[in-house]
Parts: sequence; C-alpha cells; structure tokens
Amino acid sequence: METAFGTGLGLLIGILILAVFGAIVGWLAGLIVKGSGYGVWADIIIGIVGANITGWLFPAIGIPVGDTIVGAIIASVAGAVILLLVIKLVRRLIA
Repeated sequence: METAFGTGLGLLIGILILAVFGAIVGWLAGLIVKGSGYGVWADIIIGIVGANITGWLFPAIGIPVGDTIVGAIIASVAGAVILLLVIKLVRRLIA
C-alpha cells in the first residue's frame, strides 16, 4: 500500500524547514525595517507571508527570483520588508 506524498515524517520535516526559513527571513526583515526582530512566532509568520508575497508579486512585475537558495532568501526578505512597511503604513494611518 502506498502512502500519500507529504505525510508522516516528510510532512513534519517540511513544516520544520518552513518554520526555520520563515524565522530567518522574518528576523532579517525585522532587522532591516525596525532594527530588531518581532519575536520567533511573528518572525515565522512574517517570513512565510513575505515569501508568498514575493512569489506572487515579483513574477507579476517581471522580476526574476532565481533558482538558488540565496536568491530565494533575498527575494523572500524583500517580500517580508514590503509586508512590514505596509504594516507600518497602516498603523500610522489608523493611529
């Protein structure tokens, strides 16, 4: 009997890699925008959402992301910085 792809230990490892990548990207973006990170959980969420923003926005405007891990990290940090700047702007408009 075959098991579905992305289940069991593979799924756990994938989630762990996603969390570590998100934490690194969110932390780096926090350093650029604010001067320090926002905490582990917020960094993970900011990093993951920022990477998704980049994955959608950059190809839409014609900016190549690249095929290397370094290119992915740089692009993801750029997306997370964009997210943090938008959050700052919205906070200023609300306050």
